[in-house]
Amino acid sequence: MWQMKVVVTGGKGLLGTEVVRKLQARGATVTSASRRTGVDLATGAGLETTLEGAECVIHAANHPWRQRTVTLGGTRRLIKILADRLVPPHLVYISIVGCDRSPLRYYRAKYASELVLERSKLPVSVVRATQFHTLVAAVARTVAVGPLGFVPRGMSFQPCDHHWVATELVDIALGPAPSGYHQAVDWAGPKRLSLAEAVDLIHTKDGRPAPRLITFPPLGGTLRAFEAGANLPEPSAKIGGSSFREFLAS
Repeated sequence: MWQMKVVVTGGKGLLGTEVVRKLQARGATVTSASRRTGVDLATGAGLETTLEGAECVIHAANHPWRQRTVTLGGTRRLIKILADRLVPPHLVYISIVGCDRSPLRYYRAKYASELVLERSKLPVSVVRATQFHTLVAAVARTVAVGPLGFVPRGMSFQPCDHHWVATELVDIALGPAPSGYHQAVDWAGPKRLSLAEAVDLIHTKDGRPAPRLITFPPLGGTLRAFEAGANLPEPSAKIGGSSFREFLAS
């Protein structure tokens, strides 16, 4: 019985771990590529050997601080290796909704990666997802200091469940590859909520009284982009998975 060979970069991360698990459950032969498995996107060490025979690569590796060497540099290294293949594998890239509309350095690196993938001539599927529930929960906890919560004005999210994103990525990976570059519609969770609402929900879950919220004007380009809704999905977005409230309940 034929089994597709899939390489998952960032296969030991939050999303990558779930992608690997779901691929294995679907019968694929999966290789997890991360520093813990001897593959370093920052230097290229172990990458070419790991990619040998791959029919699909799900590129889920990121680094929030090493954007130039890992997020963008790692994508360029992938392209250079795969471009030499007689029949290059399908490359599936997970990106972020609104990464082209925010000055945040990490988002800019994600958008730059999209651009180099578009120019690569490889069979590429790019998907942009909104922030994961786990990230919104972490932000909501960070902005609360004792009895007070400090919330930038207008900051809201339409976060999604990384388990759902993993399922959708696996469906794309095991399906037909595009002939060239293809960018899918945005992916998002079913409910929009403000950061203030997320703070209240987190404290309720933790059994703590909600802090007194102090709202301040967005300072800097990144917070102004969030106020303008740059991180929110287009009306045509694909909606799925659990809401933030359901995520906390589970």
